[in-house]
Amino acid sequence: MTDPIRCTWAGMADPMYLAYHDEEWGVPVQGDDAVFERVSLEAFQSGLSWLTILRKRENFRAAFDRFSIPKVAAYTEQDVERLLADAGIIRNRAKIEAAISNARAALDLPGGLSELVWRHADPGAPVPGSMADVPAVTPGSKALAKELKKHGFKFVGPTTAYALMQAIGLVNDHIQGCVARRSR
Repeated sequence: MTDPIRCTWAGMADPMYLAYHDEEWGVPVQGDDAVFERVSLEAFQSGLSWLTILRKRENFRAAFDRFSIPKVAAYTEQDVERLLADAGIIRNRAKIEAAISNARAALDLPGGLSELVWRHADPGAPVPGSMADVPAVTPGSKALAKELKKHGFKFVGPTTAYALMQAIGLVNDHIQGCVARRSR
């Protein structure tokens, strides 16, 4: 019996990473708070391994009030200091302040964050034959990053925007034959 085909990045021995690949990555995520969580976590991941974020995700959820946009938008400097002291998350002042600023920007979006992000979905993107065929940036991710920045979002460049698009199902970048691709 042969092992199922998976995207090579999921080939790690860590069961958390494998479960994320098989059960979450590329599954459509909608709703403002749910999308805000993913925008925030992608920003915190910048420069780090996604596995680091996965291992700390529950801590992030607890520290950031389950990523409730109104609650995070109301954070004060005391909250920034609390978060900087929380060893369970990534303690980077710029990223913490960006998450708070992004929550405030999300409150002002006509139609909400989920609607804005999902306008950039690309269900017709070509099926990658291998991970070498998966881009880091696309015209769609450039447009999404530009629109988010126009509304005041931070830590949302085109590469981070594309990672978000992949993670929440705006594109399906599971390689051809991947066990998770068939279920999307």
